[in-house]
Amino acid sequence: MEFRYLGRSGFKVSAISYGNWITHGSQVEEDAANACVKRALELGITTFDTADVYAGTRAEAVLGRALAGVSRESIEVFTKVYFPTGGGVNDRGLSRKHIMHSIDASLKRLNMDHVDLYQAHRYDVETPLEETMLAFADIVRQGKALYIGVSEWDADQITRGAELARELHVPFISNQPQYSMLWRVIDQEVVPASEREGLSQIVWSPMAQGVLTGKYLPGQPPPEGSRATDELSGKNFISRWLTDDTLTKVQELKPIAAEAGITMAQMAIAWVLQNKNIASAIVGATRPDQLDDNVKAANIVLEPAILTAIDKALEGIIVSDPRLTVSPKTRF
Repeated sequence: MEFRYLGRSGFKVSAISYGNWITHGSQVEEDAANACVKRALELGITTFDTADVYAGTRAEAVLGRALAGVSRESIEVFTKVYFPTGGGVNDRGLSRKHIMHSIDASLKRLNMDHVDLYQAHRYDVETPLEETMLAFADIVRQGKALYIGVSEWDADQITRGAELARELHVPFISNQPQYSMLWRVIDQEVVPASEREGLSQIVWSPMAQGVLTGKYLPGQPPPEGSRATDELSGKNFISRWLTDDTLTKVQELKPIAAEAGITMAQMAIAWVLQNKNIASAIVGATRPDQLDDNVKAANIVLEPAILTAIDKALEGIIVSDPRLTVSPKTRF
């Protein structure tokens, strides 16, 4: 396993991290979740990402139980706050009240006294940024989180957040955006801003919800049991990629991966990790053997000819407009 510094800090994370969005507490049973976490650890993954909203707060608790007994010093655990976790008017957003309540609730579910990274799951347009950043700074000073980060913030939001973080002397070191061969919206503005401000990216969906594995075929229904057929595991989210045009072009990646001697999944993850501002690529799993394949991508370097061939194969379907962001109202 390769390890990379997270932002402008001395904190290292595994280049492949394990995330439990739409798996733990919903798509897979707890025994399967435990087996996946165990295998991740065996393969050298030390970084684990979750959020309070995943599976209606159940995902944090499942991860906490799966990591019970593992040396806390040997792993990095991340969680997030923003989306609704209850029916109250203050059970959402990035107000001081919600943040301070949520960190305690997350730590209780994880059965830990701190997380390594606490992340704002989206930008809150209804709360002053100063209020949010001060709450995060207080959580760091209380020892409940060691570092802070954000998810899906745009370049301007990152810049303003970093300015406040410097004033508050709080380590603001990461952003967690969607990023893949198909979805490249961070390249134009977010990555340059992050490099200026000392942030790295921890990216989600490097395989575009599994589309870049090549298992979804144009003109054919999705395989039974796949994410595209599961109402609880992102069926609506993956639908953007399930057009015949996109699936046809993705099939053109198969000979490229074959020539390189790697799987489609490995090529997708390795492509993401070619970007030096990417500290880690988050993968999920419903079976332990999926991780065996994915982890090998950490040490794969794609030659320039392969990168050029990928761009040519996907020409016309790559999304790179920085104005296209994930809606703050999307439930993750």
